[in-house]
Amino acid sequence: MTQTDTHAALADQVRTLLTDKPSAELPMTYQQVAKTLGLEPPRTIQRVAQAIEQLMEEDVAAGRPMIAALVVSRRDDLPAEGFFEHAVALGRFPADPDQYKSLYIVERERALSFRGAPC
Repeated sequence: MTQTDTHAALADQVRTLLTDKPSAELPMTYQQVAKTLGLEPPRTIQRVAQAIEQLMEEDVAAGRPMIAALVVSRRDDLPAEGFFEHAVALGRFPADPDQYKSLYIVERERALSFRGAPC
C-alpha cells in the first residue's frame, strides 16, 4: 500500500467515524479520533490532521459541509489553526481570522445536520 493509499484509507475511516458517532458525542478531539481508530505513535495527531485536510478538500469539491468541523483541539474546543488555514485556501472561509469562530460554529452545525443525508 502506498502512502497516498494509506492517507486515503485513514480519511475514509475518519469520515465513517464522524458520520456514525452519535451527535451527543461530537465534536471529538484529534486525540479521541486517533485513539478510537487505534492509531499508534509516531505522528498520530499529524496523521489525523492530514486525513482531516483530505476530507475538507473532498467536501468542498462536492459542495458539502466540511465534516472535518467535527474535530477540535482539546485546548479550546475549536479546530487547530491548520483547519482554518485550509478552509481559507479552499475558499470556504475568508482570510479574516476575526470571522473564524462564528463561521466555524455555522460549519459545525451544518456538518452535524448533513451527516445523515445521502451523499
